[in-house]
Amino acid sequence: MPGVAAPERDDARALTAVMHTAFFVLLSASVARYLARHAGGPHTPWVIALSVLLAVLYVLGPALGTRPTPRRLAWLGLVVAAWALLVVLAPSFAWCAVPLFYTGLRTLPPRAAIPLVALLTALAVGAQLSLAGWADPNVLLAPPAVAAVATTVFVVMQRQAARRDALIADLVRTRRELAATERREGTLAERERLAREIHDTLAQGLSSQRMLLQAADRLWDSAPGTARGHVRTAAAIAERSLAEARRFVHDLTPADLAEGGGLLRALHAVAERETTPGLTVRVHTEGSPPDPLPAPVESALLRIAQGALANVREHAGATTAALTLTCLDDQIVLDVTDDGRGFDPHTPAAGPVSAAGERGHGLPAIRARLRQLGGTLTIESAPGEGTALSAAIPLEPR
Repeated sequence: MPGVAAPERDDARALTAVMHTAFFVLLSASVARYLARHAGGPHTPWVIALSVLLAVLYVLGPALGTRPTPRRLAWLGLVVAAWALLVVLAPSFAWCAVPLFYTGLRTLPPRAAIPLVALLTALAVGAQLSLAGWADPNVLLAPPAVAAVATTVFVVMQRQAARRDALIADLVRTRRELAATERREGTLAERERLAREIHDTLAQGLSSQRMLLQAADRLWDSAPGTARGHVRTAAAIAERSLAEARRFVHDLTPADLAEGGGLLRALHAVAERETTPGLTVRVHTEGSPPDPLPAPVESALLRIAQGALANVREHAGATTAALTLTCLDDQIVLDVTDDGRGFDPHTPAAGPVSAAGERGHGLPAIRARLRQLGGTLTIESAPGEGTALSAAIPLEPR
């Protein structure tokens, strides 16, 4: 989460800069105060030397980072020791303890930093009492109170930052998991869609070719003319399947729609191909479809017609079938009816398969297509009475 981490880093850098500036301001003020009052004192060279050493050590601190490494801990010990010596020699340096609180809290974990803050506070109180010359309540209570407030605020902020970092990490992990789940679901949905497309095009074409070639093989000696007709029909289906395969690889648009003319022309083309000497397929329309009809709706209705007619041809034993396209203001309905053997819709595994395609992939594929578009499927059939399949897809009102 770069957008969250960047402001936090900027705030931390700003706070660090303020504390460093305050340290050097307080150190300079303490040196000036000492020289103004004790310029010729015996401890002056030591105070100046320790002040310079403390300043140099403090400057070296940022190069060691903020983690409690051995080098960083050794550096912190030297800084505290140099400051403590200065406080013993010149109590006015006690005010430098406040920036050192921050340095200790940043470097050490709370369990180690709090005792260090207590030690620094005790030294500061002792130094101020030596300057005051008596047990001033303000000197006794004010530094511990300031140290307690500063430590509490810092520790609370660190814990809040840790919790926020944990929440951000959880959010990032959750987003990654969600993205992975969406990718998996998208892959599964795409596989399902491709399976439906293959079933409604290539698989149906191959099934028809197999049936025609088997029929041609049976009739080759007794009725060669009829057998050659079956072979020619199988070749035409193979050519059409090849066109579907190429279109399938290109953009998955049904070849009948890709040729132009819209859904009605495509349905007529399907009906013409499915019409044989034993099966007559007709197309009826009621109303005119919107122009343009949404491409997903066109594709779904054409695939539904192809799948349903393939099942009529292969399983229903029908002599006639009809495709009826009804266009209303708020929906478009495709009815596929046949006069075949029919079946009991309530026991799909018991009887023969008709236009509904109760066995195999036909009906599940139709239901899946309609579900994606918010449509509904209705099946009416009975043994010996044919089958009527009705697929309705909602449209935006015209």
